[in-house]
Amino acid sequence: MDPLFAFVFVGLFSPGPNVILLTASGARFGFARTLPHVLGVVLGVGITAGLTGLGIGALLAAAPALEWALKIVAAGWILWMGYTLWQSSATGQREAGDAPWGVLRAALFQWVNPKVWAVAMAAASGFPGGLSPLGEAARLGLTFSATNLGVCLFWSFAGSLLALLLTTPRAWTIFARFMAVGLATSALMVFL
Repeated sequence: MDPLFAFVFVGLFSPGPNVILLTASGARFGFARTLPHVLGVVLGVGITAGLTGLGIGALLAAAPALEWALKIVAAGWILWMGYTLWQSSATGQREAGDAPWGVLRAALFQWVNPKVWAVAMAAASGFPGGLSPLGEAARLGLTFSATNLGVCLFWSFAGSLLALLLTTPRAWTIFARFMAVGLATSALMVFL
């Protein structure tokens, strides 16, 4: 078995913005309603990893101003998501206009998700396949998407099961605040 799969699994399974957001969505909206979010993450992560295989990761590393701008946007967006999660309903019930993420929003988030970029760049440099740039992009993109599908389904389903324990407003508040702090922490880690 290619060691790339194990590396990608550990990198994507460990807590980060996607894990936190999918767990929270599974708890708040249920497993089935979170599936478009899952699909968007899977597609976005695969595209990001594929682009890293084409050299976009090396371009970011070589352009400190561009990398710094991406970090600022990423941290800001993640902090905003943490803030909205912190402010969410204490009952866990959906409010007017409250909906799970769709495919496009989840896919676009991967462009500013620092964890995905870090894992993709480490995978591209640490586990080269010796293929052409297009072959390497396809290898990384497919490996990341296939591995991440299982990861995303797991965390979404875990969140939906966790909702069974969140039976009081206090439990929902603690859960939402814990998830929000996790997002804020991951936003700060952008700069490490």
